[in-house]
Amino acid sequence: MCNRALFCRELRNGVKLLLIFAAILTLYVACIVTLYDPATVEMLDGFSRAMPELMAAVGMTGGSADLLGFLISYLYGFILLVFPMVFSILRGNGLIARYVDSGAMVYLLAAPVKRRTVAVTQMAVLLWEVFLLLAYTTALEAVLAQVLFPGALPLPALLTLNLGLWALHMAIAGICFFASCLCHEAKHSALLGAGLPALMYLFQMAANVGDGVKALRYASLFTLFDPSGLAAGDSAALGKAAALLLAAAILYPAGVAVFSRKDLSI
Repeated sequence: MCNRALFCRELRNGVKLLLIFAAILTLYVACIVTLYDPATVEMLDGFSRAMPELMAAVGMTGGSADLLGFLISYLYGFILLVFPMVFSILRGNGLIARYVDSGAMVYLLAAPVKRRTVAVTQMAVLLWEVFLLLAYTTALEAVLAQVLFPGALPLPALLTLNLGLWALHMAIAGICFFASCLCHEAKHSALLGAGLPALMYLFQMAANVGDGVKALRYASLFTLFDPSGLAAGDSAALGKAAALLLAAAILYPAGVAVFSRKDLSI
């Protein structure tokens, strides 16, 4: 179903953006891991006590006794949610909608390559790049922790946690891909593909802070990502991750089907 030449070309096109986001995550992950010591943990926990609403909004709760809990508090509430999400937004918009908007899609379809093949190939590119970004992040966390704090980070728990993170970003990238397939213009794809995940994250932030708006969390996919539960192997947290994968399994085929049937006017 995939076109190998198109797949390889798109991977080359995405290398620069992938490296940029890998570099950003390297900076943040390295900073957080190296900050893990009793004095710094106490200082950051002091910030949480002094500004509980602000810190809770971005998922930084503090009070972590071990390295994995520290990483969950200061990486998995904001950094590892937002930056991969932005990557998915940029790549998802560029893989389908940008080609249609610019008129370049006519050259792809004149190859000749079937619409469904183009859509499936672009979907595979997005899935592979999101996987590479998160796999790199996982390896970076494991290596830095082993070098700086040997034996302090349980690898099975980290892998389970990051599998849940991957499931979340699979679903988010699915929204971006579906928007790209649905919209005729790149600006509309960007508005829908970026706006919906961003709004969901804002809902999650609001729900973290205010008791009166906790119901907003049910309108957000981010609610289904439970890092502490995943790290502990909790069955409910694993079930939520499975629900994210189910959402992704619906969004990607739906995007392919929409693109295969819509009037491109090219």
